[in-house]
Amino acid sequence: MPKLKHTDSNNFFLLCGPCAIEGEDMALRIAEKVVSITDKLQIPYVFKGSFKKANRSRIDSFTGIGDEKALKILNKVSETFDIPTITDIHEVSDAAKAAAYVDVLQIPAFLVRQTDLVVAAAETGKVVNLKKGQFMSPESMKHAVQKVKDAGNEKAWITDRGTMFGYQDMIVDFRGIPTMRKFAPTVLDVTHSLQQPNQSIGVTGGRPDMIETIARAGVVNHVDGLFIETHFDPANAKSDGANMLHLDKLEGLLTNLVAIRQLVSSF
Repeated sequence: MPKLKHTDSNNFFLLCGPCAIEGEDMALRIAEKVVSITDKLQIPYVFKGSFKKANRSRIDSFTGIGDEKALKILNKVSETFDIPTITDIHEVSDAAKAAAYVDVLQIPAFLVRQTDLVVAAAETGKVVNLKKGQFMSPESMKHAVQKVKDAGNEKAWITDRGTMFGYQDMIVDFRGIPTMRKFAPTVLDVTHSLQQPNQSIGVTGGRPDMIETIARAGVVNHVDGLFIETHFDPANAKSDGANMLHLDKLEGLLTNLVAIRQLVSSF
């Protein structure tokens, strides 16, 4: 992938950034901090930011600052720090629009069975990150990967973001990691796996205190990449603040995870 650094470090790669692009200053501030940390630790890094949020519980929830404005900010992050970027898309027309600005197109978990959307993303030639549906088995993700390949694109990733447990909780079944790695490079979405969706107030809750627990287990079980949403002020973030990692805690977490990766790789 263009601009992806430290690929010979034998580290997991990292998809990391805010849930949503709230403005240029915040995006550049977060990217600068994460680039500094990942360069120090030799972690391949892709900046993550949603250019819009389409799957909100309430109609008054924050959905974005404007599609083109947010995509241009993602492009500026890429050019400023010479790093690749990823954003999620929600409808077929988003694919070509977002592909003009970013390196990886992400299919949200709720939409990963939408054939037209997956194919549209694949046909851009970009890497396609397929989030496993909360309602899907690890084994069933081979079909989503095959859709990308059948569209002429061999660049697919799978991201596990947990499985629904009852009505208001998520669990990660780590048995799925080796299964999905047979189909494509596999990422663990640490922060979304700790969501507590469907709250009565219409705003998703979360368990950020469990981020390191889940991330450590993913690294021990040989995930290829980690997905972590972070913000310098999660309490006032406009989207998914309840489960984001505070930016100040990222370096300590990644330092521990790199040490674990090195230990596991020695076995």
